[in-house]
Amino acid sequence: MLIQGLRRKKGTHGLRTSPIRVEKAHITKGEALAILVGTQIGAGVLGLPYAASKVGLIPALGVLIGVMFLMLWTAMIVLRFSAEMGGAQMSTAAQRILGRAGGWLMYLSISLMSFGAVLAYIVGMGNVISSLFGVSDTVGAAVFWVLASIVVYKGLEASGKTELAMSFVMLFLFIAVTAMILPHAELEKGLYVDLSGLWSITGVAIFALGCHTVIPDVYKGLGSYEETKKVVVWAFIIPTVIYAIFMATFLLVFGRDTPQMATQGLELLYGKLGWLIGNLIPLLAITTSYIGIALAQQSNNEEFVKLKRPVAWALTVIPPAIVYFAGVRNFADVLALAGDTGDMIAFIVLPILMWLAYRIKHRK
Repeated sequence: MLIQGLRRKKGTHGLRTSPIRVEKAHITKGEALAILVGTQIGAGVLGLPYAASKVGLIPALGVLIGVMFLMLWTAMIVLRFSAEMGGAQMSTAAQRILGRAGGWLMYLSISLMSFGAVLAYIVGMGNVISSLFGVSDTVGAAVFWVLASIVVYKGLEASGKTELAMSFVMLFLFIAVTAMILPHAELEKGLYVDLSGLWSITGVAIFALGCHTVIPDVYKGLGSYEETKKVVVWAFIIPTVIYAIFMATFLLVFGRDTPQMATQGLELLYGKLGWLIGNLIPLLAITTSYIGIALAQQSNNEEFVKLKRPVAWALTVIPPAIVYFAGVRNFADVLALAGDTGDMIAFIVLPILMWLAYRIKHRK
């Protein structure tokens, strides 16, 4: 077992042989699943087909499935440690196992990931709202930022209900898009291998499957380790299936010419209808991801740095907006930065180090 001992020291939270149950549940299992899936299905899914076009279909599917199993394992590590510490955020758990340096490294890694993700979402939504409503990118980004940030400030319950509703609509749109473009698929367009883009597809896949920061909040919202564990498993299976189908379909239709934001290619096939659906998907996908990532970072700031809610919220959502309005608006570059740095360290490297450190320390 990952957790073996029961120890409590003055001023610290010891680990227990069985996870504690939080007294009051605030969200349903459906809302919990929606938060986790919604956090994953955002800018990552829109960038996966483009990243896959750099390596070919078979290598891309191999990387996606491999990353999924790795990320699911580290997500279970995060859940287990968080549950044993009463729903502690990742930074707090890392500090208790790896020491102060480990805690701050986790906090800074998550902050870097969150900053890059929130910035990428603002960039993407500025483009989407501009296309849908004919306003400037800046105005579109500002409107999105204000509305989504209000939901984040209201906390987990508001986020769960918002994301549950959006997730059903988004799932329907993904099915519709796949059905629309599948008749245009040609197998030979995706059957090539170019390993020069392997690092890129790996980074985007890690970004697309990263929901670890939300797990402590979901656990506290559900109040049960066993229920949360089941939800987490499905939260990785569902997006991976959607990603694989979505990625493969676009790659078999557009091949090496797959656009950076995949759904924008629909307009080339279906004109006005394709344009509408191609913008509705990122509208929903990016919104759900923004809410999930920002909510987790807000909680991280409240718990680890001991900030009050208004300050934690401001530190989460205002700096990325400042950078955006200062002129940093390259969607692909920001996405790659977040995936290859913060996500890699916070979601893979540090959870594995925590697991190893605990195993070594408590080995009988």
